[in-house]
Amino acid sequence: MKLGELGEFGLISRIAANVSMGHGVITGIGDDAAVTAVTPGMQLLTSTDMLLEGVHFRRSWHAPYLLGRKSLAVNISDIAAMGGIPRWATLSLAIPKDCSLEYLDSFTKGFLSLAADHGVALIGGDTCRSNSGLIISVTIQGEQLPEMVVRRSGAQPGDEIWVTGTQGDAAFGLALLEGKIAPFRQGRGGETDDAERYLISRLLDPTPRIATGRALAESGLVTAMIDISDGLMADFEHIAELSGVGGTIQADTLPISPALQSASQHLSDFPYSLVLSGGEDYELAFTAPVDHRKKIIEITKKSGIDATPVGIVTSSPGVKAVRSDGSQIAPQAHGFTHFT
Repeated sequence: MKLGELGEFGLISRIAANVSMGHGVITGIGDDAAVTAVTPGMQLLTSTDMLLEGVHFRRSWHAPYLLGRKSLAVNISDIAAMGGIPRWATLSLAIPKDCSLEYLDSFTKGFLSLAADHGVALIGGDTCRSNSGLIISVTIQGEQLPEMVVRRSGAQPGDEIWVTGTQGDAAFGLALLEGKIAPFRQGRGGETDDAERYLISRLLDPTPRIATGRALAESGLVTAMIDISDGLMADFEHIAELSGVGGTIQADTLPISPALQSASQHLSDFPYSLVLSGGEDYELAFTAPVDHRKKIIEITKKSGIDATPVGIVTSSPGVKAVRSDGSQIAPQAHGFTHFT
C-alpha cells in the first residue's frame, strides 16, 4: 500500500497501533487532545524541536530508524539539561510525496524504540503534506520537583565548568559525511574505518543523558546546566549570559574519544574548532562549586557516564578557550545558528 492510499488518518492509526499508554496518560492518541496527570508536587517541563530535511539531516545519510530515534533524542536531551524526568511526547510530520510508507514505518519504530528506552509515551501529533522535504516537529514534556529543576541562570564566579562524555565526535562525523575531512583509513573493499564509523554513529544516533542530568539535579550540587547541541562554546555562552558571568575553557582538558584521537591523527592540527563549536554530541555542560568535584565524579560515574572539569566560571563577561600555555583559541565558528 502507498501512503496516498492509506491517507492521513490511516497513517495516524498505523502509528497509534504501536503505541502503549504510559505514566500519567489518561487519554492518549485519538481524541481532540491528550489528557495527562502530572505527579503531585512536580512541575511540568516542555520543550519543542524541529528537524528539517536539508538543514538538520539528509535522508541519503540518515537511515529512517535512526532518524526516528534522533528526532526524539534531541528533545529528551532538553529535559535532561533541566534535570527532569521525560514523560510524554507529540510528533508532527510534514511528509513529501516521495516518502514511502516503509520509510515512515521504520522511522516510527525508531522513534518508539527510544521512547521505550526512556519511559516516554507518544500521546499525539499531526501529519500533513510537504512540498519541500521531510519536516519533523517533536514536543516533549517531563516533570521534576520545583527545587530540583536546574536552569541556565545559576552559575557563579569560581564555579568549575564540566562536560559529560566526550566532545567533538558528532561534528567530526558530520565533517566526514560532508567530505570536509577525507577518510584517513579504509578497510578492505573501502569500508569505513571503525573509528570513523563510531564518530558518524554519534551524529546519527545520539544518547540523551537523562540519568546523569537527573542524578546531578537531585544531588543539589550543580548551579547551572545545558545540553550541548550547538557546540560547547555557543551553549556555555547561554549559561554565561543568563547567569551574568563569563568563562574560560581549558582546551587541553577537553575529553576526547579514542575514535576522534585516531581519526584526527592525519590532520596537520588537532580540530579544536570542531570540538569547541561543532555541536550535536548532546552531552551536558554544567557548573558546580570546586569543592563538589569528588562527589560529582562519583555521581556521574554511577549514572553511567564520566564527567570532566574543563574550565572555570569568571566574573568578567565573555567566554574564551585557551591552551595550557595561555594562548587563546579562536574557533572558526561560534556554534550552529539559523538565519546566518
